[in-house]
Amino acid sequence: MTWLETELAWGITRAWAEECGAAGRAAASALAGAFGGAAALAGRPALHWESTGSGPPVLLIMGLGLTGGAWWRTVPVLAGDLRVLTFDNRGIGRSRALVQAYSTEVMADDAVSVLDAAGVDCAHVYGVSLGGMVAQQVALRHPGRVRSLVLGATYAGGPSAHPPSCEVLTFLRRRAFMAHDEAVVDSIPFNYSEDCRAAHPERIAQDIAQRLAHTFASEAYWAQLWAASTHDTHQRLHEIAAPTLVVHGTADRMIPVQNGRMLAERIPRARLTEVAGAGHLYGTEAPEVDREISAFMVEHS
Repeated sequence: MTWLETELAWGITRAWAEECGAAGRAAASALAGAFGGAAALAGRPALHWESTGSGPPVLLIMGLGLTGGAWWRTVPVLAGDLRVLTFDNRGIGRSRALVQAYSTEVMADDAVSVLDAAGVDCAHVYGVSLGGMVAQQVALRHPGRVRSLVLGATYAGGPSAHPPSCEVLTFLRRRAFMAHDEAVVDSIPFNYSEDCRAAHPERIAQDIAQRLAHTFASEAYWAQLWAASTHDTHQRLHEIAAPTLVVHGTADRMIPVQNGRMLAERIPRARLTEVAGAGHLYGTEAPEVDREISAFMVEHS
């Protein structure tokens, strides 16, 4: 699965709004919360995590359906100055899940359990797409554990979120029922800007090879969709106290840049970096942004 697949949850949520009304969304939220609470009560799942480099710690939280290995472009850059912790979200890769339904709140508690296992009291936290939603929850639920916060290509959810185009929503709804390899290829026009597709096809090919090399965990994928579709921190963003950097591509079709701007406006003293001309996967299109993110973390270490 690709990092942008969290927007599938967005598309499904909007489809529910059109076809089932508010009652359907409320039921979905209640179901996800009930199962997420059950998972928390049953104890934390066994999560696979890895540590690279040394220095002030940073925890990277990946998006929908992808393992911690999907940070392969970013880890070497950050590890020059930081100790980088990556992990597989529950039910993904080498991490197990107790139940296949949960919320971004429960996933945030999972992320903090990785810090506990690594012996880290406080870390920089960087999440992309669904991982950015989870990172928001980490900052809200465990503020003392977050040294700084980086929110990449993500949104706060809720009724104030800026939706993608009808074309994107149509693809996202269809995406839920496509074979993995077909979906990865068909996602390209929605993942990457037109400029990137023309100038850097080799980078896209590298990304595709990485995604196709990993087994698709369909049950965990759908469970993460539940989490993403019910995520809503909009009314609590003012509570985030950690120094925050919001990063968003200006040509992001999946989560339009207006959502990143909204995050930066509502989080106190947040800094906004707009990656000019980049799509949802700005890390592929403009890999130099990782150096800016590293500098931000070092500044707040």
